[in-house]
Amino acid sequence: APRTRGGKTMVVIHVKFGAQGEDEFLYETTTSTPNETLIRELVAINNTRARIAFLCGALGQLAKHGPAKPRDEEGLDELQETYEQKTIAKGSTYAADPLGLRTGNGVGDDLTAVFDDVTQDAERYISKTQVKARTALTHAALDDKLANMRGAVAMAYPMGLPAHDPVRLALESGDDGLAGTSAEPALLDANTAQLWCAGKEFDRAKTVADRLGKNEKTKVVAKLQHPGSGPPAREPVVSEAERKAMMAHYFKRQEELKALAEADDDDYLHSAGWANPKALKSSLQGLSGRVLAPGVRDASTR
Repeated sequence: APRTRGGKTMVVIHVKFGAQGEDEFLYETTTSTPNETLIRELVAINNTRARIAFLCGALGQLAKHGPAKPRDEEGLDELQETYEQKTIAKGSTYAADPLGLRTGNGVGDDLTAVFDDVTQDAERYISKTQVKARTALTHAALDDKLANMRGAVAMAYPMGLPAHDPVRLALESGDDGLAGTSAEPALLDANTAQLWCAGKEFDRAKTVADRLGKNEKTKVVAKLQHPGSGPPAREPVVSEAERKAMMAHYFKRQEELKALAEADDDDYLHSAGWANPKALKSSLQGLSGRVLAPGVRDASTR
């Protein structure tokens, strides 16, 4: 059925990102939307998803091991105590960071549960499974997930996190706060990002209708990528699951044909009753082709 918002039919764009299109989400727009606007909206969705994914992992580390240490104080607490005679502040929730990047003083069980609820909710929303559920992402919902994360952090640290903490940087500094992190490669520049569909690029000077036509019931697969990557590879005709099923069927069929080819075509000649006109009668009488003397019972029937 056509997708609608507020009673208005929407164009659904299945956006893929990554070298193999491994990341994906759905987004709704209209045919009258300028391509410039559409690309900027998609980049904002993509980058916010990257921020949220990073924060989900970082909040877990924050809950368990506490705020980040300043760069010049990083190191394993045990080694610092032993070889540097450094005094490590250890609260009731202390759990040493095996990477030596955080203080070890986590937020405690109650607030950890709050962090878990917030991150799990956010992870579900940005998950690729939303594509199968036919749920299009919105800026408002993504902002709501970020707001929930800020609220959880404020509960645990009313005075705020240190300025150098990755969680604070990601929450307060937007895309710039992800510089140097594992999330940075996923970020796109709204001014240079490219959107491709069916081997043709969306011209920023035109509208969605110029590229896809004026049918608002359209659903297409498009690739969002860095500039200079060229036209992306076309989408496979069959999905990976369908390809595996076809290969399994092909292998099974090959085995069946192999078994038939190896079978002896003359096997039936070795059958005792093959050209015996009395075979049926003997079978019905239970003689099985053997002649027994009168009054002698077959031992096999006892």
